[in-house]
Order: sequence, then C-alpha cells, then structure tokens
Amino acid sequence: MGILEIIAGVLLIACGVIIIMLVMAQEAKTSGMSAMTGGSDVYGDMQSRTADAKIAKVTKVAGIAFFVLVIAVSAIVAFA
Repeated sequence: MGILEIIAGVLLIACGVIIIMLVMAQEAKTSGMSAMTGGSDVYGDMQSRTADAKIAKVTKVAGIAFFVLVIAVSAIVAFA
C-alpha cells in the first residue's frame, strides 16, 4: 500500500464523515409532528431557508468530491 493510497483513503473517510454530518444538519423537508398538531413556525422557517440552502449546496459539492475521490482511488489501485 503506497503513500498515495493511504492519503486518498484518509481523504475518502474524511469526505464521507463530512457528508454524514452535513446531511444530519439539514432540516427535514416535511413538517412532521408539527403539521399534525396544527403548529407552524413561519418566521423560523423563513430564517432557516438560507442556512439550509447553503448546507444543501455544500452537501452537493461534498458528494461530487466524494464521487471523484472514489474514481481516483480506483484508478490509483488499478494502475499501481
């Protein structure tokens, strides 16, 4: 196992952990129990949209980076 494979593996693990944390930080798209009881938080919903949009964008970028890293690691292993 070469140093390049180790570095790529560590980057894959780090990227995977970041994606998991970002997905957990996102707000749910549905109202859940709040909608069943008739509760609504309009102000809180409006305030969190921009933060949630930023988190969603970063999640997409991290997903693309993860995909590229997987392809790169596969190429490194195949040609090494």
